[in-house]
Amino acid sequence: MTERYPNVSDHGLIGDLQTAALVTTDGAINWFCCPRFDSPSVFASLLDADRGGHFKISPAREDCVTKQLYLPDTAVLVTRFMTPDGVGELHDFMPIAGKRVTDRHRIVRQLRVVRGTMQFVVDLQPGFDYARAQHTVGVTADGATFTPVVQGAQVDRLTLHVVGSSASSLAEQGIEVKATDGGGLRMTRTLHAGQVWGVILESNGGPPRRLHPDDIQRLHNETVEFWRRWLSGATYRGRWREMVVRSALTLKLMTYAPTGGIVAAPTAALPEQVGGERNWDYRYTWIRDGSFSIYALLGLGFTEEAAAFGDWLRDRAAEQSGGDSGPMKIMYRVDGSSDLTEFSLDHFEGWRGSRPVRIGNGAADQLQLDIYGEMMDAMFLADQRGVQTGHQSWLELASLMDWLCEHWDQPDEGIWETRGGRKNFLYGRVQCWVALDRAVKMATSRARPADLLRWRTERDAIYNQIFEKGWNPRIGGFTQFYGSEVLDSSLLMMPQQGLIAPKDPMWLSTLQAIDRELVSDSLVYRYSPSASPDGLAGNEGTFSLCTFWYVDTLARAGRLNEAILTFEKMHTYANHLGLFSEEIGATGEQLGNFPQAFSHLALISAAVNLDHQLDHGAGMLPGG
Repeated sequence: MTERYPNVSDHGLIGDLQTAALVTTDGAINWFCCPRFDSPSVFASLLDADRGGHFKISPAREDCVTKQLYLPDTAVLVTRFMTPDGVGELHDFMPIAGKRVTDRHRIVRQLRVVRGTMQFVVDLQPGFDYARAQHTVGVTADGATFTPVVQGAQVDRLTLHVVGSSASSLAEQGIEVKATDGGGLRMTRTLHAGQVWGVILESNGGPPRRLHPDDIQRLHNETVEFWRRWLSGATYRGRWREMVVRSALTLKLMTYAPTGGIVAAPTAALPEQVGGERNWDYRYTWIRDGSFSIYALLGLGFTEEAAAFGDWLRDRAAEQSGGDSGPMKIMYRVDGSSDLTEFSLDHFEGWRGSRPVRIGNGAADQLQLDIYGEMMDAMFLADQRGVQTGHQSWLELASLMDWLCEHWDQPDEGIWETRGGRKNFLYGRVQCWVALDRAVKMATSRARPADLLRWRTERDAIYNQIFEKGWNPRIGGFTQFYGSEVLDSSLLMMPQQGLIAPKDPMWLSTLQAIDRELVSDSLVYRYSPSASPDGLAGNEGTFSLCTFWYVDTLARAGRLNEAILTFEKMHTYANHLGLFSEEIGATGEQLGNFPQAFSHLALISAAVNLDHQLDHGAGMLPGG
C-alpha cells in the first residue's frame, strides 16, 4: 500500500488563482480539481491510485534520480530528471486565470533536455467527477480530447495540445501517440540535448491544435513575470526571507481571485493519522483561517490581497447581520455559497488506506464563537492600516456585535471542530472578548456609532469570567474548557491578542504547563485526544500552526533563544520546496491536507513578530 502512494511531502503546488494541482517529485499530477478548488477532481490518484486519474511525464528509464525546485520567486515548478543517458527538466505551471470566473484552465508542461539523450513517456488518464463519470477519448493528428459521458459536468472536455512542427505528422517527428485501456493516452518521444518539447492540457477548450515551442515559452515567460512582479510588492526584509517568500507565494496560490477567498488547503481527505478516520475536506474558506491571513498579508505589505479578503468577509457579515439572523457559518465555498454537505467517496480507498474519503464538510454548521474575534481583530488591523471599513459594512459588523452580546455565554464546538459535543471552550470566550474589544476600538478611533456601553459591559463580563472560570489552580494554568484539567495550545493566542500580559505570572505558569504537556522536542500538539475525547478514533500529529504560535509566545515571554531555535528547527520539517502540511508525525513526516494555509500564514506572522522582537525588543537574552 505504501509504495503505491507518494509521501504527502513529495509534492509541489502549481495554480492559476482559481484552482491548483499537485505535482509529485517523479513528474505525476495526482490531484487536480476543475474549474475551481472545490470542484470535483479530474486527477485524484492521490486518494485512489487505481481509479483516481493522473497525468504523468517521466523518463522511460526507471533508474532515474529526481530533484525538484521552484524557479526563484515564482510558482513555476521545475522537476529535474537525471539518468546515465542524460539530464532533463520538466517545467510545470498554470497561466494566471485572473479575476474573471472561467471554466477554461491550462496546465502547461514544458520539457527540455540539458545533457545527453532521454526518452520521455506521457501517461494521461483522467478520472472525471471523482472518477465517477465515464468518458471517451479521441486521438487526432494534433493531440487528444477527453469527453465525459455524463451531461452537465463542470468539465465538459479536456483537450491535450501537443508541441510539434505543422509541416509533418507527429509520428514523423518521432512522437508516438496512442489511446490506452480505460480511456487513457500514452505518448513517447526521444529528446536530445538542447531540444524543447511540451504539452498543454486545457479544460473546456476547443479541439486539439499543434503548438510551436515558442507558444509554450511565451506562456512560461508571462507566468514567471506575473509571479515576480507580484512578489516585488512584498515589504519583508527580515532574517527568514526564503521561507517567508515561499509561504507568501503558497498563500497566493490558494487564493480564489474572483472573490478573494483563501482555501484552507487545495486538497481533501489527506489523513491526520495514516489509516485513520480524521480525513477532512479543506478546499473551502474558513472565517478563522482567512482572518489570520489578513494579518500575515498585511505584515508583508500585500494590502490589495488583504482588502480583497476583507471584502469577502464583509459580504458574509452582511448576509448574517441582524439581531435575529443567527450565527455566521464558520466556512463557505470560495464563491461565498454555503452548501458544504458532507459525504464519502466509498469507491476510493483513500491515501494509503485512510478512509472514509470525505468530500464536503459537516463542521460547516457548527457553532464556533471564536470566529467573531478573529474576524474583528483582522478588520481592526486592516482599518488601522488604511483598508478602512465603509459605513454600510460598519453597520453590519455592529449588528453582529449586538448579536454576540446576547449569545457569547453558551457552549460551542470550539476552534478544533471537535465532534464530541459543545463545551464552554475557553478559546471561544477569549475571542468573544477580542471581538468586542476591537469593535469598541474601531468605533472610538473613528467616531463610529455604536452601543458602546453595552459592548464594554459585555466585554468586561467575558474578561472576568475567563479569569474566574478558565483558570485551574490545581494545574496552574488556563484550561481548554471550564472545569477541565486539559491544556489547549489555542490559548497561546491569549498574550498575542492582548488579553493577558506575556509575562504575567498566571500566563507564565500556563506556558510552563504547555511546555510539559503539549510540547515534544519543540513541536506542539493542539490538545490530547486521550485526555479530552473529541468524538473521533485515533490520534494525530503535532500541529504546525501551534508550533509557530509557540515561537511567537516564547519571544513575547522573553525566551528569545528558545523561540529562534524552535523556529529554525521547524524549518527542517518543511518539504524540499519549503511547503508545510497541517501536521507533523512521530518520525517527522508530514500529515494532513497539503499545503496548509494555516501553517504558512502562521510561519509568516511568527517571522515578522520574531524579527520585531529581535530588532526592537530586549534582543537576545542570556540563557533565553
